[in-house]
Amino acid sequence: MTISADLLRGYTDTIILRQLDGEDGYGYGISREVARRSDGVIQLKEATLYTAFRRMEENGYIRSYWGNEATGARRRYYSLTEPGRQKLTEDLAAWAQTRRVMDTLLESVPDRGQAYEFIQRAKEEADRT
Repeated sequence: MTISADLLRGYTDTIILRQLDGEDGYGYGISREVARRSDGVIQLKEATLYTAFRRMEENGYIRSYWGNEATGARRRYYSLTEPGRQKLTEDLAAWAQTRRVMDTLLESVPDRGQAYEFIQRAKEEADRT
C-alpha cells in the first residue's frame, strides 16, 4: 500500500523538516530514511524532494552547504534553521489537530451533534495556539 500523492503533498515539507530536526542530512539519505521509517509506504521522489529543499531554503526554513566527503561525489547537506524549527512546531500542532478531526470524521459517529461539538472544540483549541 502506498499513500497517494494528494494526501502526502501537504506534508512533504513537514516530513523533511522532521528528518532534519536533530541532525543535518542530504537528499538521498533523507529519502532513504523516510522510506525505511515508513516501511516503504512513503517514497519521496527526487523531483519532489529537491523542489521542497529549494522552497524551504528560499523561505529560510533550512540552509544548505557542501559536505567534505573523502570519497565519491560531494553532497549538499541541509540543516534546520530557527525559523524552520518554529515552522516544524506549528506544522506538528496542525497535524495533531488534523489527525484528531479526521479520526473523528472517519469513525462511526452515533450522534452528529458530538462530531460538530468536537470540531468546534478543535477549532477553538487551534485558535488558542
